[in-house]
Amino acid sequence: MRVDSQEEARMSKSLVRIQAAIAFGSALAVAPALAVDAGHGGDLAKRWCAACHVVSDDQARGADTVPTFASIAHRPGVSAESIATFLRDPHPKMPDMSLTTFESGDLAAYIASLAKK
Repeated sequence: MRVDSQEEARMSKSLVRIQAAIAFGSALAVAPALAVDAGHGGDLAKRWCAACHVVSDDQARGADTVPTFASIAHRPGVSAESIATFLRDPHPKMPDMSLTTFESGDLAAYIASLAKK
C-alpha cells in the first residue's frame, strides 16, 4: 500500500491531535487535585466573604443572619466537594461572585479545613 505525501500529512496531523487530546485529558484528571489551595481560599474568603460571614478566628463579626464559616464546616455531611458545588451555583441570598472552578475549590478547601480546628 502506497501512501502519498498528502495522506501522510493528514495521518500525522491526526496522530498529533490524538496525542494532544490524551495529554489534555490527563491534565484535566490531575488538575483538580493540584488546584486545591486552602491558603488561597482563606485569602479569597477574607476579600470576598468577610463582609457578611465570619471567615476566621481573628474576625470580630459578620452579618447576624449568616452562618460563620466554622459553623458551616462543622455541619454533618459537609465536605469540601459539597461546599464547592454550593459555591458554583448562584443563590438568591448570596451575590454571584462568578468563582472559577479553581477558586471555588480553594475556598471550599479553606472552609472544610475549619472543621479540623
